[in-house]
Amino acid sequence: MSDTPTILKKIIARKHEEIVERKAYRTSVELQSVADSMPACQRGFVKSIENKIAEGKAAVIAEIKKASPSKGIIRENFDPESIARSYQAGGAACLSILTDVDFFQGADQYLQLAKSVTQLPVIRKDFLVDEYQILEARVMRADCVLLIVAALEEQRLKELNDFAHNLGLDVLVEVHNEAELDIALKLPNNKLIGINNRDLHSFDVDLNTTIKLLEKIPKDKIVVTESGINTAEDVALMRSHNVNAFLVGESFMRADDPGQKLAELFSL
Repeated sequence: MSDTPTILKKIIARKHEEIVERKAYRTSVELQSVADSMPACQRGFVKSIENKIAEGKAAVIAEIKKASPSKGIIRENFDPESIARSYQAGGAACLSILTDVDFFQGADQYLQLAKSVTQLPVIRKDFLVDEYQILEARVMRADCVLLIVAALEEQRLKELNDFAHNLGLDVLVEVHNEAELDIALKLPNNKLIGINNRDLHSFDVDLNTTIKLLEKIPKDKIVVTESGINTAEDVALMRSHNVNAFLVGESFMRADDPGQKLAELFSL
């Protein structure tokens, strides 16, 4: 973790502070009690992606994101409910909701609102470093969580992955390079490998990041390409390499009608 990018270190440090603050209002025991009383996750995140791909379509995880550290405010007119409805109408397989407050201007409530107005499965998009946050995700009715290899020591990654699966959540494991991929592939029971095309140090985006790593990934995994999908040519490039799952946010968020932009970009 010594080469962890500065921005990621800053975010992770804030996450640990945030967990302490949140535990003061709601303990892990209280969260676990609520989680234990909930019905099993009904909307399969992985299953929804598999179903789209089986139909010969692109499986799009459509992101609801107001801002980012590098771009600032991305969408001024931010209404998570209308965006979620638009994505469902546009043919999204799943929703990704930013819940980070300090760096992405997200909120837990956005996830809950988006899920309440659609039938789509939802991933909590945040920087998860502790079991407490995964319990939170379950209680806010997420169907999947994101684990970022660059943000976690290998043993911690495995512990959080196991914990999420034991709660009935799917897991999207995100990597940026070959070394991180090697770690991700050691995790048991994980179907989804997210490849982020954005370099965390330079913030440059290169779609070849996904393509270069494909030969190392077993055929039973589903590759989700993340960042830099902006044009029909980008989609065609990925699909020509049999990459059929996409996590897209910014290009949709900048469109007047995000779901219409999704349908146009992926011809759904």
